[in-house]
Amino acid sequence: DVNRVFVKGGDGGNGEVAFRREAHVDMGGPFGGNGGNGGDVIFVADEGDNTLAHVRSCLHIVAECGRRGQGKGKDSPAAPDTEIRVPLGTIVRDAKTGVLIGDLRTPGQKLVVARGGLGGRGNLAMRTERDRCPGFAELGEKATPRWVDLQLKMIADIGIVGMPNAGKSSLLASITNAKPKIADYPFTTIVPNLGVCLPGAERRSIVLADIPGLIEGAHNGIGLGQAFLRHVERCRILLHVIDGSSEDPIKNFNCIQNELKLFSPKLAAKPQVILINKMDLPSARERWPTLQKELQEQAGHKRIDAISAATSTNIMPIMVCFLYLPPAVCHEQEKVRLRSMLDKMPPAELDEELQEKTEEEIQREEALMRVRGVGRERRGAGGE
Repeated sequence: DVNRVFVKGGDGGNGEVAFRREAHVDMGGPFGGNGGNGGDVIFVADEGDNTLAHVRSCLHIVAECGRRGQGKGKDSPAAPDTEIRVPLGTIVRDAKTGVLIGDLRTPGQKLVVARGGLGGRGNLAMRTERDRCPGFAELGEKATPRWVDLQLKMIADIGIVGMPNAGKSSLLASITNAKPKIADYPFTTIVPNLGVCLPGAERRSIVLADIPGLIEGAHNGIGLGQAFLRHVERCRILLHVIDGSSEDPIKNFNCIQNELKLFSPKLAAKPQVILINKMDLPSARERWPTLQKELQEQAGHKRIDAISAATSTNIMPIMVCFLYLPPAVCHEQEKVRLRSMLDKMPPAELDEELQEKTEEEIQREEALMRVRGVGRERRGAGGE
């Protein structure tokens, strides 16, 4: 999610020194054309990509140079631009100064990171009243090379955070068509995953980002925590998933909250919805009433719900509630309004049939269960 590349636009083509020599034309004069402009290096935001992996194979990106001017007063065409596709949410900075060059947030957005040099003028364009037949032309402008740093911050409506093996990827897979790796061990997910959910009849979409599990010390980079936490900085809402069957869910909740605060106070201030996962397990269902009250005291709000990602219990009703949230959260007043809307979410209602099932029946169903989807040098080039 972080990469440094060398970029350089194409050099401009030199102007041509030529003279008009035709029968019955006395003193034809200069006839050299202008050189072509060099190509630019352009980054293009691509919504179909979510990693910088392909950019790593292009350590040096150099655009095509402009061609030299031609005789008979013909100008050479500009060289084509070199376009490199990068994921949405890519931030580009100058590697030497750290100055922000651009932020690619919308599909198809283009950012010129290295401009090509201008083509030199031919001796036809260099004529003046004092020098009617110049024997020189301009050299093409040399493009300025630079190193740039690319940093990816995913753009999503909802960022899913939590401890390893809390069921974040299972949640994403159950409500979107994403295919994250799912297994019964921590750190199964090692790269962020994006998914699009289409709840309700309106077919409006919600983009969710599944962030790999965080551990204590993530704000200092332990477990690649800094690389993962960057991706939730632009999310409107944080979906905090907690394993209801873990030894100490309250401790896990406080650990993640602490890491968010230490990494960025603004990140910790984002509106949150807490989901207690794995309610298909009897142990998690038994402790749910007590756990709900304790989390309300710790979190300071009532945006707490119970779900089962494995059986897709109580997930879609929550996603439908997210459809009616404001389109963007930029100011503190809008954040307050967003929290008030989230507070009106309906309380958790676990499936009655699920509550009545015995542990043996649940294990038997899980064995058959499938995831449904979730200024330049101006003179040179002397004449002959």
